[in-house]
Amino acid sequence: MTEKRSANPQKFFGAEEKEKIVDSIREAEKETSGEIRLHLEEKAKKDVMQRAQEVFYKIGMSKTAGHNGVLIYMATADKQFAIIGDKGINELVPENFWQDVVDDMVSHFKKDEFVEGICHGIIRIGEKLKDYFPYQRDDVDELPDDISFDKK
Repeated sequence: MTEKRSANPQKFFGAEEKEKIVDSIREAEKETSGEIRLHLEEKAKKDVMQRAQEVFYKIGMSKTAGHNGVLIYMATADKQFAIIGDKGINELVPENFWQDVVDDMVSHFKKDEFVEGICHGIIRIGEKLKDYFPYQRDDVDELPDDISFDKK
């Protein structure tokens, strides 16, 4: 029997799970100048894509030099999530790429494999970023790799 997850974004993942997710972000970003973030909040308070877009700008995802930031946004109580890419990556990925990643993640979520789903999505996003924005010697990590949470 699976343990029920807290709707509280801070408690949705345990410490080891958070560490595994952050490790996946770092691994995915190793070979790309792109930036990946995971943001959790309890409720979207509006359409999930609209809220994800707001959070994208609020946490500075649009400020990367290559406009190659990608946000995975989750509303834990609403059980909704979205993936938002900045214009630099959106102009290059195949039309169905984001939906394919979402579908892949949902297949894990349906089996209560939230960490696996997120990590798998992060790695897929990192591979695509690497294709279009390979790591350069002078690259700097422009955004934190940690999970961000909505401040109440």
